Amino acid sequence: MSAPAAMVPAATGLARIGPEEIGILADFSHAFAASLDVGETLRRAVAQIAEHMNAEAAAVFLVDSAAGDIECRACAGPVDVVGMRVQQGRGIVGRAIAENRVQLVRDTSLDPDFLGNRNGFNTRSILCAPLHTADGAIGALQVLNKRDGQLFDSHDADVLRLLAVPTALALNNARLTRELVEQNRIKREFQLARQMQKTLLPARRKDFPMTALNLPAREISGDFYDYFELPDGRIAFCLGDVAGKGMDAALLMVRASSCLRWAGKDGTPPGEWLARVNRELCETVTRGMFVCAVAGYYDPRTSMLELSNAGFPPLLLRRTDESIRELRADGPPLGILSDYVYENLRLALAGGSLYCFSDGVTDVRGPERRPIGIEGVRALIERVSGLSPRARVRAMVGHLRKLSLADDTTLMLIADDNAQPRYLGGIAGSSDPENLRLVRRKTSEVLNEIGFDEDQRARLVLAVDEAVANVIRHAYAGCCDGRVELSFWLDADALRIELRDYADPVDPNRIKPRDLSECRPGGLGVNLIDSVMDAWGFRHPEDGPGNQLTMIKRLP
Repeated sequence: MSAPAAMVPAATGLARIGPEEIGILADFSHAFAASLDVGETLRRAVAQIAEHMNAEAAAVFLVDSAAGDIECRACAGPVDVVGMRVQQGRGIVGRAIAENRVQLVRDTSLDPDFLGNRNGFNTRSILCAPLHTADGAIGALQVLNKRDGQLFDSHDADVLRLLAVPTALALNNARLTRELVEQNRIKREFQLARQMQKTLLPARRKDFPMTALNLPAREISGDFYDYFELPDGRIAFCLGDVAGKGMDAALLMVRASSCLRWAGKDGTPPGEWLARVNRELCETVTRGMFVCAVAGYYDPRTSMLELSNAGFPPLLLRRTDESIRELRADGPPLGILSDYVYENLRLALAGGSLYCFSDGVTDVRGPERRPIGIEGVRALIERVSGLSPRARVRAMVGHLRKLSLADDTTLMLIADDNAQPRYLGGIAGSSDPENLRLVRRKTSEVLNEIGFDEDQRARLVLAVDEAVANVIRHAYAGCCDGRVELSFWLDADALRIELRDYADPVDPNRIKPRDLSECRPGGLGVNLIDSVMDAWGFRHPEDGPGNQLTMIKRLP
């Protein structure tokens, strides 16, 4: 910025301020304090300033930080310059703001920062005072040309500087008021959104296999959960965690939650369920936003679970034998890859419990300010294992509340605590070797239904096939007229396979694994069963003739 050619330093004291100026100052302060419309007050103020200072024109300029320049917000005089913009640091008004002191220019033609006349108005002299707040200069108050042809003097500079004080104070108060109003508006909107979010959550039901809780880290949670019954008796469930915070995340949460409920009503397999919602979100979601979600069905009649996971944290399946299995996500979050094919996972709950939780649970900070992680959640599950399902959830959330929540926290528990042995199906037929094909098919179907992987299925099918073949070969001596019954049962933590025949009783002591060091053919079926099954037993049925082989395989 060039040095002003005709600038006269303004007086620093207010000794020359008289009763008239004090009265104007009082009027100004009263007007600003009483006005709710600062814009209108500013317009009146510049008119009064022009009149009192006997100036041809007056104007108020404010810094527009967003645009990076200075804008005229109110003016009085023959030319309307409201809306006129000047780059910060330019012009006499820019200089007043940059230096934060009064500029007294008696001859504009000699000032290198004078930007020239506008709209036919001839500016001869300028007096400009900065509007100062605790954060620095926010604008400037300017008067142009004395009406009587005289020049502005140091007394005028003192008066203008004095009038700038209530003006700056009023503007600052107006800014704070606007911010407070905005904050209250946002707070009301968040409260409304929070109420809407609560309406999206399902009502808690007594003696229902599912229970869940959500703890928002802020006014609105980016997490959500839902469960609802289908006409076929299954219970659909889903949980989601929206990336990001604030209103955008809340709106996406509402959309994702609604889409998941809509798509899950049809009983579509979980993988296709998530795929449909994923395609919908990919068409509309803002770039960079996504939703981690898990969705599935629980059938209380069979204890079977079917689910799919789109980027959600690992689920924890606790069996009745107290083992815990992690079920990790097999696909990316929703809203990223529109054509992704999500997999289905089937498994038997069988007296166990499935814990689903957002990453807010693993991110809870412990006493050392470190996240508790998945191991912390495992420990928490063990700690509450003796409680009822609802008490377990409440106890876990209560413990998390005592720590430091870093994010939205959502926990869902699907419990099958009252599980009884469930019949999964079976076949009964003659001892014709042709029926072995049906045995293998039925066994594979049941194993697949429960959730055994391909390798486990292959070995178990071979073992069952060998057991039935031994009945045909040894108990019935190859006769095709005998009767064979094969049934599958789901116990608390294992698959139980019952094989019944009606042949002459066999000595149970003779049914045992063969010494593999013996070099002779045959007799390896029991060895195979013994190596594949976790337990097996042979006995005579109490309800009639024949023999019964029971084989036990723990659930995956």
